[in-house]
Amino acid sequence: MYTMRRFLLLTLIALFSTGAIFAQKSALRDAKRALDKNDLNEARTMIQQAASHEETATDPETWKVMGDIGNKAFDNERTKAMLGQATNDKVMYDGLMESYLPYLKADSLSEIPDAKGRVRNRVRRDLAGILRANFPFYINGGVYYNEQGDYKKATDFFEVYWNIPTLPIFSDQKDAFVADSTYQTIKYYAILTAMQSRDHERALKLIERAINEPFIENSTFEESALYELKASEYISMGDSTNYIEALRQGAEKFPSSNYFITNLANFHIRRGESAKAIEFLDQAIENDPSNGCDLYSVKGALVAEQGDYAGAEAEYRKALETDSDCERALEHLARNFIIQAQNLKEETAMLTNRQQQVENDEKTVQLYQESLPLLEKLEKLLKGRSATNSEINNALLLLRNVYYNLSVLGVDKSAELEAIESQLDLN
Repeated sequence: MYTMRRFLLLTLIALFSTGAIFAQKSALRDAKRALDKNDLNEARTMIQQAASHEETATDPETWKVMGDIGNKAFDNERTKAMLGQATNDKVMYDGLMESYLPYLKADSLSEIPDAKGRVRNRVRRDLAGILRANFPFYINGGVYYNEQGDYKKATDFFEVYWNIPTLPIFSDQKDAFVADSTYQTIKYYAILTAMQSRDHERALKLIERAINEPFIENSTFEESALYELKASEYISMGDSTNYIEALRQGAEKFPSSNYFITNLANFHIRRGESAKAIEFLDQAIENDPSNGCDLYSVKGALVAEQGDYAGAEAEYRKALETDSDCERALEHLARNFIIQAQNLKEETAMLTNRQQQVENDEKTVQLYQESLPLLEKLEKLLKGRSATNSEINNALLLLRNVYYNLSVLGVDKSAELEAIESQLDLN
């Protein structure tokens, strides 16, 4: 009795198991039939059943069919486009992406050796052909989702385009793809859209990958831009330590690029490390002497902060040698003279020796007068380029200060002072 009961139970289990396997195999066949009829909804329903059952989930054919369903959705819309018919771009590109991962899984499962240790990949050739044909359309999908403002999906498409040439599927087809300037440019777009989606971890991972791969010259971006993006991503995360490290890496690899040097200088300026900032400014000037207007002006301001007015004047004059209309140098050099004049005035006020007072007043007048041609030229330049009222008023206030102090010191500038105050509406 016990033996018969046990036999019946084992028989039922075996029958149930066989039935379940048959059902899933049937689901796979039904998915293929629905696909052949272009009934993609039914095909998706049936293939999901097959993919969720342990017996058919490891069958490469299951995942090949799943990928074929997405590819069919893509092909349907693409055919309409070729015929000049209206297309549903979302359906088209979603189908394209729907095919990708299942195809990879189908190939991966097909690479598993059988019981005899043999690998018989019966799907690779078909998959390679499909992926190679679909390859350029992943750019289109990325552009589509970028225009929709879905930057994550845009990154997905650009990254797939980036991935396809390096897939194991093409390991025996070294000439299947040409790594050209377009390929390099799409890496850049993948990084940018990842940054736009604020996925810092993904963006940094893509940047590092691009840095570690051979760079292909292109008309969109230079190799140094990868390090600039890396620094930008860290600063947007508030990670100053890695930001500075990224700048240092960029400066070391691209010593002629002022992006890294000037940002390192600015970093040290903000931290009050003038000497270190000046080192980077000197390197930046050596890299790009034509940018002397700004660089010498900044260096002069740092030197002036240390109380070295003569040294600061020398830097400002170098800026003006580079560009005689350098507004920044004109203003800063004028301020350099004004500050010295004001310091001397305060020193004179504490003196009791009349002769020394007279000598100091003469030096003070000379300093104020040194600033005048600089400020007058600055005013002319600002008005000539229709600068903002704030910029013009700033120069006028400096001029007013000089005219007023010269008048107090016995140099009649009353007419000029009245004209300035009229412009400033201070009467």
